[in-house]
Amino acid sequence: MSEDRKAVADEFGKAVNMTAKELEHWLTTDESKSVGASKDGSSSKDGSSSKDGGSAKDGGESVGHESGRKIVALLRGKKSDRSDGDYDHMSKVIGYIHRHLAQRPSGDVRETRWRYSLMNWGHDPLK
Repeated sequence: MSEDRKAVADEFGKAVNMTAKELEHWLTTDESKSVGASKDGSSSKDGSSSKDGGSAKDGGESVGHESGRKIVALLRGKKSDRSDGDYDHMSKVIGYIHRHLAQRPSGDVRETRWRYSLMNWGHDPLK
């Protein structure tokens, strides 16, 4: 494994703090499906728009929800079978998590769209 790939894998392992089982279960919840933007950039029910977010406004899967499914596959798959595309996605996940954590709202975040979106990307800020 190249040093670049090792660095990405290490950072991905730090950023994604949910197990495959936890994330897979989370992705089945209404909360998971309630946040984010669709691939075409349309916003979620509350009018917010985040291309990296977590459900599409009227049907379809959001960018973040799709990412969550890919993360589950990465966590369950063999590390030796990862492709360039897998490492590209892992880098995208790392970037999203770091950017989103920097935007943490004040107060209790347990039931916030901010947390739900992060969880779609495999990171629970309450862990």
